[in-house]
Amino acid sequence: MTCLKPELAIPGAKGADGRDYNAFEVMEPRAPNVVPQGMKNGKPVKDANLTPDGLYRPDYRIMTPNMRSPDYVQMSTAAAITLGLVEGKMHRCGCTRCLNLLLTYPEGCRANCAYCGLARHREAERNYADRNFIRVDWPAVSMDEIVAKIAADVEGTPFHRMCISMITHPNSDADTFTVLKKWTDKIDPDAIPISILSNPTTMTRADVQRLRDMGSDIFTVALDAATPALFDRTRGKGVQSPHSWKKYWEILEDARDIFGPKKFGAHIIVGMGETEHEIMTLIQQLVDMGGHSHMFSFFPEKGSLMDHLPATPRDQWRRVQLARYLVDYQGVRVEQMKFDDEGRITDFGIPKSELSNIIDKGTAFRTSGCPGKFAEDISACDRPYGDSPPSNIASYPFELKDVDIRRVRSQLDMLKPGQTYEAGEDFE
Repeated sequence: MTCLKPELAIPGAKGADGRDYNAFEVMEPRAPNVVPQGMKNGKPVKDANLTPDGLYRPDYRIMTPNMRSPDYVQMSTAAAITLGLVEGKMHRCGCTRCLNLLLTYPEGCRANCAYCGLARHREAERNYADRNFIRVDWPAVSMDEIVAKIAADVEGTPFHRMCISMITHPNSDADTFTVLKKWTDKIDPDAIPISILSNPTTMTRADVQRLRDMGSDIFTVALDAATPALFDRTRGKGVQSPHSWKKYWEILEDARDIFGPKKFGAHIIVGMGETEHEIMTLIQQLVDMGGHSHMFSFFPEKGSLMDHLPATPRDQWRRVQLARYLVDYQGVRVEQMKFDDEGRITDFGIPKSELSNIIDKGTAFRTSGCPGKFAEDISACDRPYGDSPPSNIASYPFELKDVDIRRVRSQLDMLKPGQTYEAGEDFE
């Protein structure tokens, strides 16, 4: 997967109406269409009942095989390239240090989240295993084959971490346990730590405890929306989806109790209509609980109910990235920061010289997620270009060079005296 030239229309350049933030009133999802009866619950795939044969690459030209977890899982394109299952390379990076595994069923995810390519409403247009997710295809392969490939050379693996991503499906809980056991029967969790990206809607506290007892190391909850109102509009009743803010917080609190400090966290998407003050208040709450935030920049996923809306403006994204890093890793508190009447950050709460040094290190602008083996503040889950095109990088999946820092400073309106940045000069 490569990009040969900058895109003409750059997502994230500005928000709606030229504003430097995405306002709540702008970020309204479309209502989901009615799915024809003959397309519901993976019916075409189950009727055809084709037997899987090796790696399945999403492709319109053939019928999707009848693949089910726990025997089969999907993985990100970057993980498939890193594992040697798919040819390709990523712009300026060596693919990924996290093996992301996604449960898969012909019925697909039964939730209908407005920003997600895996949403239920897409039954009308694409079979589940053909759907894009965080901008890329997810090839499917036998779980036994994956385990065998990794177990053959654990010491030489490029992966710092493995993550099982659950979906909303009646079998998701039980199959997560089975996938986890398939892995730990052959691979020591101390050699490759394990994360769980959970589905709180179907889980109990006992499920959380069992995942910890079976060897998983970090437990995350994809809150995604930063406020209850946004959650309901994008993940709950507003889009005919089963999730609730209350249930997600119940499981997050269970994870705090069971996994302990620094071993649980929440995913948050920036730019879906929340204010910067609202998202920073949530990030501070997570830190006060002992957890971390894993942030994504909103990108209009093709085929989703929000694919007509603007990506997060880069200035908004950079302000929140920087502020989040200060709270998560530098001991700064939101109460020290200042916000304007629109909830935008105007002061980060530390001396300018100290802030400048942190910006120049660049770590604040890298992908955030579960840590790898380099440092606590450098994520194993680097998700190359999961929330942006390479021509206008949101989350950097690699160490930033001088030109990248200048671009970030330009987006923050914090260029040093004498510094310049010309649009596109960092695109190689």
